[in-house]
Amino acid sequence: MVAPVDAAGTGATYRQRRAALQEYFDRTAAARWAQLTSTAPVGRIRRTVRAGRDRMRAVLLSWLPVDLRGERVLDAGCGTGALATELARRGAHVVGVDLSPTMIGLARDRAASDVAGVLDFRVGDMLDPALGTFDHVVAMDSLIHYERGDLVAALGVLAQRTRQSILLTYAPWTPGLAVMHALGRLLPRAVRAPAIEPQRERPLYTELYATQALADWSPSTTRHIASGFYRSTALSLERTHGGSPLDPNEPYVALTGGTAA
Repeated sequence: MVAPVDAAGTGATYRQRRAALQEYFDRTAAARWAQLTSTAPVGRIRRTVRAGRDRMRAVLLSWLPVDLRGERVLDAGCGTGALATELARRGAHVVGVDLSPTMIGLARDRAASDVAGVLDFRVGDMLDPALGTFDHVVAMDSLIHYERGDLVAALGVLAQRTRQSILLTYAPWTPGLAVMHALGRLLPRAVRAPAIEPQRERPLYTELYATQALADWSPSTTRHIASGFYRSTALSLERTHGGSPLDPNEPYVALTGGTAA
């Protein structure tokens, strides 16, 4: 069941997790994320995470047109702005939004001068209607902390403001990731990251197809990236422009092979 939402399109559990994420990325882990997303030396585990994120960013970029001139793109949960910068270099007008003022400050500091006129970094919620409408939305690792109902509801909100495609990532449920998830809960709260919510793929795709706000959207492709402690799956949703969406009984098997629970 999709989580209840208020007039702004967000539910109570979404707002609670959003507040925890803002606290974590703006205060608890700001220095660690600044280092991870830079070229500074990091430890072995963080090197695998950095490599996984670099590979995922490349996948998402490969799904978008090389020439984005005249198009408006939302980098939803932009962090320190690496993806937003690459999108801007393709000619898009890019809005990069993040909950954390610290992350947005880093993004502005790191922004290259050659994209200054088409790159707009803002502090805020990716679902804020004041951001306007977009041709494409990219949400790399920004929805992985939300429960399935909140994730799908957020996609429904974004879909109403997007003309062509939504690219997102989610953490696929596996026994190994479930163990890592459980171990993470044993860490002290002061250093614990907001939990990733692993998604069982069959229920996720079933809920996507049951959501009215996504009625004219269809999954087109997926790609899984595994790099040490980084585990994430990219999914492309495309607007069908009034055509017939894929059979809701087919996309899970077609896209995932039907191998996950």
